[in-house]
Amino acid sequence: MEVSVIDQTESLSTKDIEQILSLLEHAANYLDIESETELSLTFMDNRAIQVYNRDYRGKDVATDVISFAIEDDVEGLEMMSELGIPRNLGDILISTEKAKEQALEYGHSEERELGFLALHGFLHLNGYDHMTPEDEAEMFGLQRKILDSYGLSRS
Repeated sequence: MEVSVIDQTESLSTKDIEQILSLLEHAANYLDIESETELSLTFMDNRAIQVYNRDYRGKDVATDVISFAIEDDVEGLEMMSELGIPRNLGDILISTEKAKEQALEYGHSEERELGFLALHGFLHLNGYDHMTPEDEAEMFGLQRKILDSYGLSRS
């Protein structure tokens, strides 16, 4: 899987980014996602993510993660596949500031929180959601299984 990473904060180490990419690759394997699949992952501060949250979700507050899925058009996907164009899932935006705040709040490492947020966004790009209790149970259960199988549990 090809992930384009942009760290607008310039606060993450190479090790941090490699860990997140490794987790996303593990998740892609777990979900049997094609190896040619592409997505982008952008790390930003609270101020920057608040603009996206306001402009695209109508919520004028900083948030932890936002996903923009590309794959809404099934016919377009089939045509791209026939033409040999790699599948592009979309974009994941993560606030490193919010991740740091939440890691402290939840009592676990920033590494675990960044991994959780990246995986959460990745699952959204793959059609999972948590709008109903049933969907939430499915998505959060899958998140837990993937994080645990990767070795990035909450403890």
